[in-house]
Amino acid sequence: MIRFILVALTLLSFLVLSIPILLFEAVLGKFDQEAKKRQCLAIVQAMFRLLLWLSGTKVTVEGAENIPKDRAVLFVGNHRSYFDVLIGYTTVPGLLGFVAKKEMLRYPLLNIWMMNVQCLFLDRKDVRAGLKAILTGVERVKAGTSIWIFPEGTRNENEDFFDLLPFKEGSLKIADKSGCPVIPVAMVGNADIFENHIPRIVPQKVTVRYGQPIYLKELSKEQKKKSGAYVRDVIVEMLRQMQGEETR
Repeated sequence: MIRFILVALTLLSFLVLSIPILLFEAVLGKFDQEAKKRQCLAIVQAMFRLLLWLSGTKVTVEGAENIPKDRAVLFVGNHRSYFDVLIGYTTVPGLLGFVAKKEMLRYPLLNIWMMNVQCLFLDRKDVRAGLKAILTGVERVKAGTSIWIFPEGTRNENEDFFDLLPFKEGSLKIADKSGCPVIPVAMVGNADIFENHIPRIVPQKVTVRYGQPIYLKELSKEQKKKSGAYVRDVIVEMLRQMQGEETR
């Protein structure tokens, strides 16, 4: 419980004490949006690294060479832990924003920081609002900000590690409409940090693997029809390989 209390208190303290920073960044944004994006990202990354350290989480990154350095991409990953976002922001180079559910907007201060680090808020019940979020994502990718999405739509709590929830077929529209590559992401050990023994946080080794870029336009006609299922199969295979390597 000590780690959980430390992580929770640190996060709450940061949100409250960062109010002057948010005010400064709001003013900066009126003159230099690019500087605001990069400063806010650097601050959030530093905080996330601290939270990972307090939780005792050690992250091993594999396949970083598969992430293009000259363009933004759509990261698509499995989702089993709240810590997935922390791991994503601290291991991806360049500007990054996550796709989050609209309900996250109800949390004061946290919602402002999420907007400042380019998060998109998806309303799964409003088709028009969902389309608007996708188009915003396309614009951001074209402007150089990568987007990370969890196509399962929620945290996967299935006992079978390889039984990913069905990927929402519309989840890859940002890549489809922008032409950016899809980077499949597989994480192992993430649920063992917290979710598998709530409310305790336990020191854990997490491996995140970035797979080979997938270009939707290069898929066969049949694969394009079910691109979500195709990418899901790729990630499942990555997870199987990682699990197999761990048991050797």
